[in-house]
Amino acid sequence: MSSMFGKPRNSGERTQSPLPECNVAILGCRGAGKSALTVKFLTRRFISEYDPNLEDTYSSEELVDQQPVLLKVMDTADQDGPGNCERYLCWASAFLVVYSIDDRKSFDGCQRYLEVLALHARGCQRRCPVLLLGNKLDMEQYRQVPSAEGMSLASRFRCLFHEVSACQDFARVQHVFHEAVREVRRQAEWNLPVQPLFISEERPCPPVATPVALPTQHSLATCTFNTLSTVNYKEIPSVAQAKLVTVKSSRAQSKRKAPTLTLLKGFKIF
Repeated sequence: MSSMFGKPRNSGERTQSPLPECNVAILGCRGAGKSALTVKFLTRRFISEYDPNLEDTYSSEELVDQQPVLLKVMDTADQDGPGNCERYLCWASAFLVVYSIDDRKSFDGCQRYLEVLALHARGCQRRCPVLLLGNKLDMEQYRQVPSAEGMSLASRFRCLFHEVSACQDFARVQHVFHEAVREVRRQAEWNLPVQPLFISEERPCPPVATPVALPTQHSLATCTFNTLSTVNYKEIPSVAQAKLVTVKSSRAQSKRKAPTLTLLKGFKIF
């Protein structure tokens, strides 16, 4: 079924190097519109009825910020909240947690998903980007969950927040999926191993010994030997070992990522 939405490659094309992959899992209670968002992103079409028990993974070659990526989307089919979570916790590199703005129950269910993701991140020491998504913006007149509550929940779990409509706005839906890719890339940049740096540390010279003179023989000049100072190399701890101080503003209050400042404690910035 994944070939239904994917973009197959032409068999006549030259074999190219594999594209970097980004795995996105869409989570949420039944009726939140997860499948509608998936189909809207992959086909630009809106389909209102789906089999709630159907779970599948689709792939699409995307161009995000002029960089190609193979985006894989898992449309999950949990029945009444998180269940058998290992299948996507170990697979996904980013998560979209979806609720419907006209369904208070789906919003409450999102909190359970966010708690599971936070617990998983603490257990495996790997934090994957999470985006909280309020769907069905076209149902504004029936809204049960104010935007402020969505922003507050996103701020509590330190994730991005967006409101979209799978029925109307393709551009905003596409932006959310592409933003997930950008977050994965940023996370990968932060986790790059840092080569240790070395600085020279010159030690004071030990007391100079009395010059030793060799006896002159056969008209050879007198030679003296002095002790030379040595240079020692001291390793600066890598970023992973140094203590980090992170200052960041709430990302849930804006669609635009707020700047993050990371300082190595004990070092000065000039």
